[in-house]
Amino acid sequence: MLRFFRNLLLLVLLLYGTLYLLNARYGTAVVHPLASYILAYFAVLTAVIYWFTARLVRSNSDNFMGAYFGSMVVRMLLSMGLVLVYLYKGGAHEGNGTYTALGAFFIGYFLFTGFEIWSVLTNLRPFSKPGESSL
Repeated sequence: MLRFFRNLLLLVLLLYGTLYLLNARYGTAVVHPLASYILAYFAVLTAVIYWFTARLVRSNSDNFMGAYFGSMVVRMLLSMGLVLVYLYKGGAHEGNGTYTALGAFFIGYFLFTGFEIWSVLTNLRPFSKPGESSL
């Protein structure tokens, strides 16, 4: 569990550094002013969902699939809700800023979802038996 949070922190620092460099070079034409908040949202969401999933699996190890796929559904619903709130509060009236905000949002969504899938796959690798192929 500690390794996951260390890797999550490294990912967040790398993404914040990338945002800073893009903002310094291109400004708001490429990086929306809310991009750092979007990144923080996904970092906190990933940490909370991982903690919740690990807790559910710890209580019942046979519940891994339900806990993992349930966490993915919760992530998707919370993310869709945040996009709808952004659009409802006037985000659609910003013109081109809407596209940069939505682009930053979906890039963050896919990066953090991919990170979570990668973390799960690397943790499952020690449980597979050597010499077996799953064809």
